[in-house]
This record gives sequence, C-alpha cells and structure tokens, in this order.
Amino acid sequence: MKHILIPTDFSDNSWNALAYAIELFKKESCSFYILHIGDLKESEVESNSFAFPVKKINASIRERLTLLSKRIKELPVKENHHFIALQEYGNFISIIRKTVEEKKIDLIVMGTKGASGLKAVIVGSNTGDVITKVLCNVLVIPENATIKTPQKIAFPTDYNLFYTYPILKTLTELIRISHADLQVLNVTQGTTSLTAAQATNRTYLKDYLEETLPNSHSFHSVADGNIKSAIVNFVADNRIEMLTMVAKNLNFFQQLLFDTSIEKLSFHTTVPLLVLHE
Repeated sequence: MKHILIPTDFSDNSWNALAYAIELFKKESCSFYILHIGDLKESEVESNSFAFPVKKINASIRERLTLLSKRIKELPVKENHHFIALQEYGNFISIIRKTVEEKKIDLIVMGTKGASGLKAVIVGSNTGDVITKVLCNVLVIPENATIKTPQKIAFPTDYNLFYTYPILKTLTELIRISHADLQVLNVTQGTTSLTAAQATNRTYLKDYLEETLPNSHSFHSVADGNIKSAIVNFVADNRIEMLTMVAKNLNFFQQLLFDTSIEKLSFHTTVPLLVLHE
C-alpha cells in the first residue's frame, strides 16, 4: 500500500492536488493523509493527530475538514483508497518531516497557484521548501493542471548524475501506473559533447530503460543555448503532461526552475512536476 501525504489549506489548489492524486493512483491501494498545519497561535491544544478530528480541534477547522470529507465522498473513489485527516500546529517543514517519518510517506502531493496559460509562476514558498528541505518525493500540481492520468512524461537530464536504483524504480513505477510514454530529454549547448562521465550515465540509463520499459521510452536531444526555453518548447511541442526531475541535481534544477534563489521556484501552471529524492 502507498502512503501519500497531501498538505491542505482548504484552497482550490490543495483540492486539485488531492483530486489529481486520487486519479493518478486510482488502481493502487493507497492511504491518503490529508494534513492541515496551523499556526501555534491558532491552537487550542498542543497537537492533534486523528483518523478524523479529535474533540478539542478548532471549530472552524473541524467544519472545514468535515466539508472536505463530504466532498471526497462525492468523488468516484475506490474501495482501496483510505483517507485519514491530520491536524497539527507549528513549523510547516518540521511537521512535514515528522509526518513523512511517522507515517512512512512515499509521496507528498502539493497544489500551487499562479497566472493562467504558459506564464511563469512563483510556486508558494511552502512548496519550494518541501522540495528542497524534505527528503521525500514531491508531486507539484499547478492550479490549471488537467485532472487526468498523464500519457506523456518528460524527464529532462544533463546526465551529470548517476541515477540510483530508488530513482529509477520510482520512474518505472510511475510509467507502470500511468501507462505513459517516458521521454528522456537532454539539452545541448552549442557544439559541446557529453563528457565521459555523462556518456557513461546516459548508457546506464538507456540500458535500464531498455530492460524495464522496452516499449515505453524514447531519448531526445535538443540544441539550445537556453535550457529553460528548450524544455518549455519541448513540453509544448510534444504535449507533455508531466515533468519529472531529480532534486539532487541542484545545478540543473536551478537552471530550469529557479530564479535568483531556491526559494523562488518557477515554471508554468499546467504541467505537474514530480521531484525525485533518493
């Protein structure tokens, strides 16, 4: 059974994250932990953790969780899906880390908001912090993402990392669940060729995918001096429905997604992003 954490502030964006996760894992046995984290000043008790709200929970939060529960019941959820509400007060990242450890979370799913269309957006600081400070896979759902199982998933890489088994296992499992096509993308700048280490990493990745996903992957190389624009164009031209990247490759990650600091994660508002941790 998968254990999936969905932080919620009861916004449309957090609801989209939940709905997307339910759709993506519709055929999998899952426990969905829906976590609301409030400021300590809002707390009437020291902490709460509940299958559904404990007695001393803030009345307004209890009402919101009740409404959320009713809304979930209106979805075409499966018998193998279980929902557990959690309420905590305190530091957002500290509580996320604690919950990931205690509940053995496999994936965090978070919603974001921003301008419509293909305009770049600033993902909320909480999402950026979770991606960079919590050692757990994170699926980011933009506000305008279509709630559907993706059929085309892009994996941008500069081949500077040797991809370990946990990373590759997660990738192949995603393809198994979605029945999508994985498109590995490398952006070359000028006439620069791959280094010996990059070539070795590419060969290993190609051999692994040939063995595990023989009919569900392809490799692409695009020459462009601007990595970000090259990937944005590739996503648009190939109708990519999800991006996945490795968090450890921070230099490449920053070139694609960040502005001047890692607190300002940016990309457009339609394509979900899966960030992989080892």
